[in-house]
Order: sequence, then C-alpha cells, then structure tokens
Amino acid sequence: MYTIDRNLGLDPDTEFELIYRNLTTFEFPWDMNQALSFALFRTYAVPSIGRLLDDTGEFTGRVQKRYDDTGLLLEVPLLEGFSSPNGRAAVRRINQMHHMYDISNDDMLYVLATFVVVPKRWIDDFGWRRMTHEEVLASVRYYRTLGKHMAITGIPDTYEQFARLMDEYEAKHFAYDAGARRVADSTMRLMQTFYPKPLAPAIDIFSRSVMDEPLLAAFHYRRPGRIARAASVAGLRARARVVAALPSRRKPRLVRDMPRIRSYPNGFDIEKLGTFAPGCPVHHTAEKPVASAG
Repeated sequence: MYTIDRNLGLDPDTEFELIYRNLTTFEFPWDMNQALSFALFRTYAVPSIGRLLDDTGEFTGRVQKRYDDTGLLLEVPLLEGFSSPNGRAAVRRINQMHHMYDISNDDMLYVLATFVVVPKRWIDDFGWRRMTHEEVLASVRYYRTLGKHMAITGIPDTYEQFARLMDEYEAKHFAYDAGARRVADSTMRLMQTFYPKPLAPAIDIFSRSVMDEPLLAAFHYRRPGRIARAASVAGLRARARVVAALPSRRKPRLVRDMPRIRSYPNGFDIEKLGTFAPGCPVHHTAEKPVASAG
C-alpha cells in the first residue's frame, strides 16, 4: 500500500483551508459527505429550523435541487478559498438566502457547530483512521472563518467548545414538529434514490440505525432493532478496514462530480444557485467553477 500524508507538516493556523480541503477531497471524501449530510439532517430536529425549512417548501417540493445547491455552494470556497472571487460569490449567495428569513444567531451558531462536531465523531467511529490534532484544529479554523463571513457571533474557539455547544443546544431544543418531520421524511426519500430501488427498505433501516436516540425521538422515528444497529455499524467499520488497506487517493473526489448531484448536468452558475425572493432578477453568464489545484 502506498500512503500519501498530504497534511504532514502543514500549519493549521495558516494553512487550515488546504488541510480541510485535503480531508474532504482526498482523505475522507465519502465519510465527510455522509457526515455533513447527517449534520444538516439533525438540524431539522430543532423545531425553529425544521419548521422554517418546511415553510419554504424547498425541502419538500424541490429537495433534490436544495440538496445539490447546498453541497455545491459549500464546496466552492472549500476548493478555491474564501478570498477567491468564486468563494466570495458562494458565501454571498448563502448569506442572501439566509437574510430572506428571520433566523436567530443561536440557530446559525448551532448549525455551524454541527459542521465541526458531527464529521469528527463520524470519522472517530467509522473512518479508516482518526483525524489528527492538527486536522481537528484546521476544521475549527475553517468553520470559524466561514462563520465570520456569515456574520455569526459568539463562535467558539476550540473543538471542545463547539461540541459542548452542539450537545447542550440539542438537549435543550430537540423536539417533535410536524413540519420538521416532513422535511426529514423528504430527505430520507431522496437518500433512498441514490441507490437501486430494491435497496430502499435497507437504506431506511440503515439510516435509522446510525441515528442516536434523541434524534430518533425528535422525529418520532421507529427505533431499529439491536441486530440492525449492530449490522450497520459492523458494515461501516468493515468498509473502513478495506479503505485503510487501499493506496492513497491520487485524484480528489468532488461533490460536483458525484452522480447524486443531478440538477446541473451542464454545469452551474454560482449566482443562480439556491433560493431567491419572489421576483428577484438574476442576470449572469453561466459558469462552472474550476477547482483549485491546491
């Protein structure tokens, strides 16, 4: 096996963008995609978030496009940097969408925390190796920077503070809401379309098997049996052992190249991604951003 340690010797204080890019596109592309999707999914269990998403209709009426837009907008600054023209355009588009609604700083801060905490916990449990101290620090720096660009206040300084914020917010706010349940159900149905149709029941059981008890309770989802949980965990850990034995990835795996991104087969224009206020005009030339080489 030939292993490339791309993050060896990189400084998480000054090179956090590159470290996090390597984590997401080379080291753990599948795990990070699963974990970040799961991070967003668990935010629905906060009624103020889930209810708002249901009210917009985006996650029930156009869930594929909403899924695609979220992944693409978050990937642009990851690949090209926050200070790049495309990176600034993507963050500006995210901010424009959020400013259309009355979203509290506390909810925004909680969502940011899930992006830091859920991937680390997922990789600790199911990754082919654990994240290094420097990689965790780079993740914190990366999302602190994203949060500042989104004008979020009170952002934690450390991973431990992010984890405590997330856990305490969920303990206080997780609760059932009918609208949030509709958003969760719609997202679950979308996830099932990523696999052959006969596997849909298995994907449903697997998805619930990796959910913790507070999340299941918040959605009133049926708890999976012990055998289903054990089989799901065993499958994920078996996959990790296989990945650990493979040579290092030589080509980055990007969200925009994944077959589950279906809304833009001919490329996408950053300025046209996401949602807009009724009647908001958008006049831009189509452009598919090109990933930075490093």
